[in-house]
Amino acid sequence: MNSTPPTVVPYESALSGASVVGDPETPLLSILVPVYNEQDTIAELLKRVIAVPIHKEIIVVDDGSSDGTLQALEEFRDIAEIIVLSHAQNSGKGAAVRTALERATGNFTIIQDADLEYDPIEIVAVLQPLLNNESEVVYGSRYLSDTAGRKFRWFRYGVSLLNMVILLLYGIRLTDSATCYKVMSTTLLRSLKLQSCRFEFCPEVTAKLSLIRVSILEIPISYNPRDTATGKKIRWYDGLWAISTLIKWRISGFVR
Repeated sequence: MNSTPPTVVPYESALSGASVVGDPETPLLSILVPVYNEQDTIAELLKRVIAVPIHKEIIVVDDGSSDGTLQALEEFRDIAEIIVLSHAQNSGKGAAVRTALERATGNFTIIQDADLEYDPIEIVAVLQPLLNNESEVVYGSRYLSDTAGRKFRWFRYGVSLLNMVILLLYGIRLTDSATCYKVMSTTLLRSLKLQSCRFEFCPEVTAKLSLIRVSILEIPISYNPRDTATGKKIRWYDGLWAISTLIKWRISGFVR
């Protein structure tokens, strides 16, 4: 059975700060920001997220950074819409997302990477189909617009392989299953009972949504990829973990 989306007011009202009718204090959107060793980008990223014109809360989880990331977050601790949490040691993106999700109070939730590969202003466009009740889940696809061009082509080949595995195992056709921008109701995301600690968070979400027959709508987003020399953390073996995660949930199944 599909999760019933919350009742929301039109987008124009959402921009002015309204969310669920009768409960104006509830943020429309929880933006979860897992961060690890991103001292060069985290401040600029959060400034851009703060500027997104949506009634929101921003939950940042420093995942045991060993550079100056935690210190850079100090200037944001007194901002009302930001919650800063931290792990004593590095536990992985999935673990940081799960920590942030425990504190989320918004009607909807999205993940925002702490680098500048994704432009936070596009969160508005990704959220829009949910506000219009067009879908229960929206993925922002980097490859529907192909703004990355030929940069980081090997990574795109890896995503295409994951998309093919998802099609074979789950019968779901996606162009960008590995996108950071996955948005859905907070209730639905929590109901997936996530277990992943690392980058296999993404395939776990897609697998479980498929198993409970929740459709996924993709819309185009822009993408400015970086490489390992400039901080990219995902590695080729994370693709193997992703495939094994897809196989695991196909075999074991999932019931909410």
